[in-house]
Amino acid sequence: MVEVKEEEEKKARALLIGGPLPKGERPEEASAPQDGRQLSELKGLVSTLGMETAGTLCLTRLEPTPAYGMGSGKAQEIADKAKELGADCIIFDWELDPTKQRNWEKLTGIPVFDRNEVIIRIFAQRARTKEAVLQVQLAQLSYSLPRLSHSYGNLSRQRGGSFGNKGQGETQLELDRRQVEDKIVQIRKELEAVEESRATQRRQRERTATPACALVGYTNAGKSSLLNALTGADAFVEDKLFATLDPTTRKLSLSEGCSVLLTDTVGFISKLPHTLIDAFKSTLEEASFADLLLVTVDASDPDCIKQYTQVLKVLAEIGADKINRIVLLNKADKLEGDEVRTAQLEAAFPGAIRTSAKSGAGFETLLSAVTENLFGEVCRYRIPLADCQLVELVRKNGRILKEEWLDGFVELEARVPGMIDGEGKVTTRTKSLLAKYEEA
Repeated sequence: MVEVKEEEEKKARALLIGGPLPKGERPEEASAPQDGRQLSELKGLVSTLGMETAGTLCLTRLEPTPAYGMGSGKAQEIADKAKELGADCIIFDWELDPTKQRNWEKLTGIPVFDRNEVIIRIFAQRARTKEAVLQVQLAQLSYSLPRLSHSYGNLSRQRGGSFGNKGQGETQLELDRRQVEDKIVQIRKELEAVEESRATQRRQRERTATPACALVGYTNAGKSSLLNALTGADAFVEDKLFATLDPTTRKLSLSEGCSVLLTDTVGFISKLPHTLIDAFKSTLEEASFADLLLVTVDASDPDCIKQYTQVLKVLAEIGADKINRIVLLNKADKLEGDEVRTAQLEAAFPGAIRTSAKSGAGFETLLSAVTENLFGEVCRYRIPLADCQLVELVRKNGRILKEEWLDGFVELEARVPGMIDGEGKVTTRTKSLLAKYEEA
């Protein structure tokens, strides 16, 4: 019985295969293939999935061969290494088409899959709410549909009829394909209903006239930890990739009685499968409805600059690249004493705020920056009584800190959203109407 239990608890061992470095990227600039750091992200994904890394192999080039995507000699070398290491499966760090995947499994005799399938499996493990479960099911079915033809050893199974009589009928493959397509249609309809419910909740929040902020960033950058530390929320936190799949919104109190709605969003990652992007589109688009983005960067990660670039690409894909943003160098407590690394990050992210959910460092600076960005700088205005309707406009769209009615005019000390750019143009109507009454 003990041996059976140990066998059940034994983790699957995977041989990880990495592709060649991108053109123009020298080994000394990136992680050297010899030390395995080139596959550090895939290792993290495999660990999150509950597997062990049996070994790694980074290729120097790929060939457009139809069978394996590389020469048969290199393919046999990989198969031999998997056998030598006792690997239970082989995982490639790039997308494998169904034909190549089938050929690899015939060659090695063990399961072979790609990075996309690893990410989809992780999402399946993490899904908790109805929306997340539906989104993952949609991604799984969309991913499996072109691979159905490789799930059968014999594709000649027929249903109904006979040759020369009523027709050959449908193959099992055709039946299964239609079932998958019908299921995809059904899930899309259910997701539309969930998305409409989310849109209704969003419209209700918009009626409160409370500004919205979104925490966005690479997976495992510490967004959920920041949400918990700033708002007292109880969002799930774990030091693993994609710990959070569902957006969580909480009220964040600022100074001077102001408040905003702060939303924790799903983390981004490089080479995110298109099936997941399509399935989680409504969830990812939560960021595009925010008034301000808090782009969270894991300052302790040596690849944080590349991760930040990837985040910007995803924001552009969902139409959120034009929204004002504040960059947060999170997990700053891990940089204490490392002056060289700190200087490098300050040069790469000028104006970024160093924060730590663990120690609370940088929170005061962050709250001030959010207040100023959303509610404007503190300005003094001297408004004639003839234009006293502007006071109500400020009360509606800004924040009045001090108000005094005098003979012939009203003195205000207030925050008004908007700013004047380098060409003298004002970004908001309220700020524009008040511009001529602003005191130096």
